[in-house]
Amino acid sequence: MSKENDRTPPEAANGKAAPARTYDGPKRIKRRKKLSRKQQARRQFLLSMLAGAGLIGFSLTGYYPIVTYARAENRLRPPGAIDEREFLAACIKCGQCVQVCPVQAIRLADFPDGFGNGAPYIVARDQACDFSCDAVQCVLACPTGALSHHIDKKEQVRMGLAVLKRPELCLARKGLGFKGLARGKDFPGLHRYIEVDRWNPIRIADHPYDLELCDLCVRECPIKGAIYLKPLSDDPNEKRKTPVVTDKCVGCGMCEMICPTEPPAIVIVPRMKYGEKTS
Repeated sequence: MSKENDRTPPEAANGKAAPARTYDGPKRIKRRKKLSRKQQARRQFLLSMLAGAGLIGFSLTGYYPIVTYARAENRLRPPGAIDEREFLAACIKCGQCVQVCPVQAIRLADFPDGFGNGAPYIVARDQACDFSCDAVQCVLACPTGALSHHIDKKEQVRMGLAVLKRPELCLARKGLGFKGLARGKDFPGLHRYIEVDRWNPIRIADHPYDLELCDLCVRECPIKGAIYLKPLSDDPNEKRKTPVVTDKCVGCGMCEMICPTEPPAIVIVPRMKYGEKTS
């Protein structure tokens, strides 16, 4: 027998049966193609989802400042702040007004304020503007006119208006006095008590009161004639009196900060003008 015809497998030559061989190459290739298509479809789906989410997120960033504009509108701006939209356009968020405030009443807004991010504002209940600086230093420090340079004295300021929001809590309307610390021993708020120190504000927690009838909102108001107490009846023996806000109110927030009730009976409505009705 020639060598060409001698194709006996080694296993047969040794007397062992050769194992059956199967060829599944095409099936494997087909299976791989199927798996590849499934993976590609999955990838395309995930990429579409990510792209869609990214597009929506990108779109919302344009609306985010608009949505949060309502939040910014509720901010009490520093003395001399011009119209809100113009104020946000003019303010460069430099923080100069923050640096010169003697009672540290001015803060800078954070990201949730949208367009108002970085703009100065005041939380009257925490720390009001009591005009301890006398000459409205924040206005003088503003480099852009976001705080109007036409203001040169505190009586010209119009930040908002004081409103007796919770008359049922007002101690004066109940005919009650007040004794002790207006906001408690841990309250960090500052106020300039001229009878104590003409030049330097001190902690409200360091100044106790002993009043026959609570008149803190009137007593500590830095604007003469902005608020007064009026008897609730014509009875000459009437002890109950109610706070009355006049057109001289500048909305500094001192009455809200000093009010001893919790929550405060009187609050400041930002940018509200005298004669307007609260919503």
